[in-house]
Amino acid sequence: MLKRIVQLFFAILGGTVGFYVGPMLFALLERPPVNFGQVPIPDYIGAVLGAILLIFVTGKLSDAACSWIRWSEERLAKVPAADFIFGVMGLTVGLIVAYLLVPSISTLPVPVLSDILPIAISTLFGYLGFRVGYKKRDELVSIFSIGRLSRDKDKLKKDNQNAAYKILDTSVIIDGRIADICRTGFVEGTLVIPGFVLEELQHIADSSDVLKRNRGRRGLDILNKIQKELKVKVLIYEGDFEDIHEVDSKLVKLAKVLSGKVVTNDYNLNKVCELQNVPVLNINDLANAVKPVVLPGEEINVQVIKDGKEHGQGVAYLDDGTMIVVEGGRDYIGKNIEVLVTSVLQTSAGRMIFAKPKLLEKAL
Repeated sequence: MLKRIVQLFFAILGGTVGFYVGPMLFALLERPPVNFGQVPIPDYIGAVLGAILLIFVTGKLSDAACSWIRWSEERLAKVPAADFIFGVMGLTVGLIVAYLLVPSISTLPVPVLSDILPIAISTLFGYLGFRVGYKKRDELVSIFSIGRLSRDKDKLKKDNQNAAYKILDTSVIIDGRIADICRTGFVEGTLVIPGFVLEELQHIADSSDVLKRNRGRRGLDILNKIQKELKVKVLIYEGDFEDIHEVDSKLVKLAKVLSGKVVTNDYNLNKVCELQNVPVLNINDLANAVKPVVLPGEEINVQVIKDGKEHGQGVAYLDDGTMIVVEGGRDYIGKNIEVLVTSVLQTSAGRMIFAKPKLLEKAL
């Protein structure tokens, strides 16, 4: 189909050239020494001959033109719509500037310059306009977004002048502990739930994977619980950053715009916020901070659950999930015993407590 269209284009081009050149060519053939005679309707005959001639001459050129068109189509399909739109806007501005300059150039006394320079300037300014629009798209988007962001920010300030905005990410909503923290009153200010986070939650809740679907629905239930049952201000932020595709990057940008804090339990997002000097509240850090402090020499009543890695060891857990390695505790599996803390080790995975049975200590 594409090749037929290209051949039709060449046929129209050849017919147009033949329509204007044909009468002049036939007029030359009527003169001596040829004396071909007068040709009726030379313009139409010239058009037909020109179309046929150009189709045969450009047979291989049609294949090359089709290949170039397909290659261009693939390249354009990979260009983001926003980049293409801003490139076209820049091209339009460049052509307008060139159009304003052409009248002054056309008055040059040198005919060649007055004919060639307008075409060269239009091409140059069109190319420069496209490149500038394409390269500066992020800055242009931010300029266009200033008014909307300012209105959203003014709205947030009007709701609570002295509030510190806590911007929730998807992971901390699905986690659910933020609802319990809000219930205790330790979180002050306004909870901001961005619209793009809600969209991500809805996509997760509509997933075909059962586990993802349950996680998404749990997150939506947590949000409903926060809004309806807890005495905390919740604001749905409808703004978006269309030039940014990643949700984490949008959260960081929103935190900068609102001068708020990102609430998360995502380790990677935590690091990104720290690198960009954005305040972040990590629920996991809070959980580790409020774990009960256990010092060497203290006595704890625990239930030994299973074997440890080393010979004779038993493993128990505190109510907050902290693992206790009991030396010689293998003989007490399934029993509640008093243990004596010998040392406490803080690792990247959490806190680990080493202890030994108190009965063994008394025997010694």
